[in-house]
Order: sequence, then structure tokens, then C-alpha cells
Amino acid sequence: MKLTKRVNEMQFSPIRRFNPMGKKAEAEGKKVYHLNIGQPDVETPECFMEAIRNYDSKVIAYAESQGIEPLRSAIVDYMKMYGMDYENEDIIVTMGGSEALTMTFLTILNPGEEVLVPEPFYTNYHTFAKCASGEVAPITTKVEDGYHYADRELIESSITDKTRAIVCLNPGNPTGNVLTKDEMKLICEIAKEHDLWILSDEVYREFAYDGREVTSFGMMKEYEDRIIIIDSVSKRFSACGARVGCAISKNKEFMQGMLKIAQGRLCIPTIDQVGATELFKLPKEYYAEVKAEYVGRRDAAYEELMKIPGVVCQKPGGAFYMTAKLPVDNVEDFLVYLLTEFEDKGETVMFAPAEGFYATPGLGKDEMRIAYVLNQTDMKRAVELIRLGLEAYLK
Repeated sequence: MKLTKRVNEMQFSPIRRFNPMGKKAEAEGKKVYHLNIGQPDVETPECFMEAIRNYDSKVIAYAESQGIEPLRSAIVDYMKMYGMDYENEDIIVTMGGSEALTMTFLTILNPGEEVLVPEPFYTNYHTFAKCASGEVAPITTKVEDGYHYADRELIESSITDKTRAIVCLNPGNPTGNVLTKDEMKLICEIAKEHDLWILSDEVYREFAYDGREVTSFGMMKEYEDRIIIIDSVSKRFSACGARVGCAISKNKEFMQGMLKIAQGRLCIPTIDQVGATELFKLPKEYYAEVKAEYVGRRDAAYEELMKIPGVVCQKPGGAFYMTAKLPVDNVEDFLVYLLTEFEDKGETVMFAPAEGFYATPGLGKDEMRIAYVLNQTDMKRAVELIRLGLEAYLK
């Protein structure tokens, strides 16, 4: 018996595959600072828990396939805070942003067709595209340029007759790159000229720092017929385990296609949707407080990172990740050393090698991604351990 070519071409998560080494180090008594995965330690807002505790239905019934009406209405009101005018029918609630992405690729890609994605990119785009028998085609960016990709020549040189969409993760994971409105307009113009979808993954929308505006492709009303927005409660509300996301679009044909798939999987958990409804009702003050917390964590990590001789890193403008080039030939070997041989005062650190965030073979071997999801004191210590570990490794 054989597995499909589709699944054989998928990769295991480069973010999670070193977890057994981390577990082993902890079992041996080491404290491991986990910078490898975007799991915030910020508390989930209490309103989520209160809504679940107050849920008193005698039967946990199927929800509507497109999501419960109170949740979709709350998302509509949330988008209005940023001047975006959507209706309930423009939203399909999904099992996290991951299902929204998978369903979108199933809806817009035929076998062998491609989506353009700036690399380095969120690694699971590989898996989501493969589920639709599609391919990820990279737009290569560089750490020295701050991973900038909103450039007409750079984008158009990557478009082929197989290209169906441009994927933008904004703010970016793993780079922290944030698009300006002018850059988004340029991408929209290119997409219209080449008749492409724009798939905008905006799960970090509020995490834009240093005076940068909160931006969304939903603000580009002139191009709304080709724009698909992916959203989630995971990062913004520190509710990763709730698994509530959504796809948003004004394109009615696309939404009907998505609904077919949504009906096939019936619905997502009713109770999680009840809790998520209250999250989208939080006032703007909540976002300001959370953003300030992440700015402090970023600054603590970046300041410590800049103490490493030979490191190349641009301070990220958003999200809660930064990617840096280290003075080593193979970052994976260095990570293995940290987890199996190195310790300082009984402590070590874990990050994600960046090679798995690239589609182009050979790129990212000397880069790492860290998630600044720990408090400032722990972030400073964790990056200090990277520096101390690197000094020992290079000896």
C-alpha cells in the first residue's frame, strides 16, 4: 500500500521537530527557555472564560457551518474599528487560521498551480498548499534589506502562468516585516494587472510598532473583489488553543466555494465560538496594552542580540518574531549543541532554525528565528544564553 505523492512531499514542522531534544534536556534537569514557538505567555482575556462558564445550553449542538451569528457580528464590528465595512455573509469561521488557509487554497488552486509567498515565510504554508495539490513559489528576501518584498520588479519576476495568488503575512512571521498602505496598494495593482488573488494573513494585525499604522488589505476597497483576509484569535488574544479563525472576503463566488467545504466539515466547536465572540468585543485599550508589552520584549531581545559579534538582524516592525543571521555555517548544528551539550547555570535555550522557513534550497542555513513571547527578564536571559552558547560553540 502507498501514500499519496501529496503527503510524501509534505515536511514535518521545522519549528516542532527539535521538541524531543528540548524535552530530554528538561528531563535531565536543565531549564530550557523556549523561543522556538509563537505561544504567548500573556493571559487570555477573562471575558473568554466568563462566556464559557456562563454557557448554559442543555445540549451542545452543531453550529452553523459558516459560524455562529453573534461571533460573525462581533468580527464585523471589530473590523469597523479600522474603517473596514464587512457584513456577516462575508465571513466564514474556521478551525483557527490554519483551516482558513487550507480551505482557501482548496478553493483557489488547481493541482500544480502556485501561490507566491515572500520567503522566509510561515512554514505551514507548504503543508496548506500541498493539501490542495498546489505549490509555494518563493519571492526571496534578505535579512540585510529587512526582508522587504513590496517591489514591482521582485514580485513580477516571480509570476508565471501557474501563479494564482500573492500571499502576504502582515505583520510577518518570521521576519516582523510590516507593509505600509502604499506597499499594499502596489501589491494590489500588480495582482489586478496579472489577475491574481491577494491572500492576506493578518493574525498579527495590531502588533505594529514604532509609530507604524495598523494596516489591512481590507482597507483597499478598490480591489476588494480579489482580496481574502485570514484572521484568528490565537495571537491577538493569546488564545492559541481555542482554534477559532476566519476567512473574510467580499468575493461572493469565493465565499460560496468556501461554504461548500465548510459544510462538508460541518462546523467548528460551538463553545469556543461563544468565548471568541467576547474577545472581538474588547476595547481598543486592550490592544494598546498588549502591544506595549511586546514592544518591551522585542527591545529586550534585540538589545541583547546586538551584543553577539557578527550577528545580522534588522529590528522587526511588528508581530513577535525576529530572524537573525548568526556567524555559523549551520544553525541546526548549533541548536543541537545548545540542547545536548551546553548549559550555563543549569539553563539553555531553544529557537527555530530558519532554513525550514525558506522554499529555496540552501537558504537560511545560517539564520534563526526567535519568538519574543516571554517576559522581558526571561527574553534577555534567553538571548544571553544564545550568545554564551555561541561563544562556547565557536571554540
